[in-house]
Amino acid sequence: GRSGFLDAAELEPGDTEYRQHILHVEPDGSFSIVALVWLPGQCTPVHDHVSWCVVGVHLGEEHETVYHMHGGDSDPHLVATGHGINATRSVATLLPPGDIHHVRNGGTGVAVSLHIYGADIGVLGSSIRRRYRLPIRPLV
Repeated sequence: GRSGFLDAAELEPGDTEYRQHILHVEPDGSFSIVALVWLPGQCTPVHDHVSWCVVGVHLGEEHETVYHMHGGDSDPHLVATGHGINATRSVATLLPPGDIHHVRNGGTGVAVSLHIYGADIGVLGSSIRRRYRLPIRPLV
């Protein structure tokens, strides 16, 4: 990543889980810019989002697994439909619904990603809409 883009406080990771730093919230709440800082091995729960999102990896790499919901009301479960490594300078988009994923820092150093959300994360506190605690089954 480019040196000097974020200050030292905005690059501070959490001790036990990734840390969110809100960098900007548009005055009308229409979008927010957030930095997520991850130590090796730190990860999100399986989740989806309150709004659209554009993610750019500034430093390190993030390993992402994408899931789809299956089984309807009678047998709800998740199926992993894709895996990828988002390296430094990569950009990804998330567009609800259908944006269920899990992300972790699978690298050996700190990872930093920049997220632009179409929501006021300062008011909401997080971009996570729902955490999924469902069985994960293979695609058959």
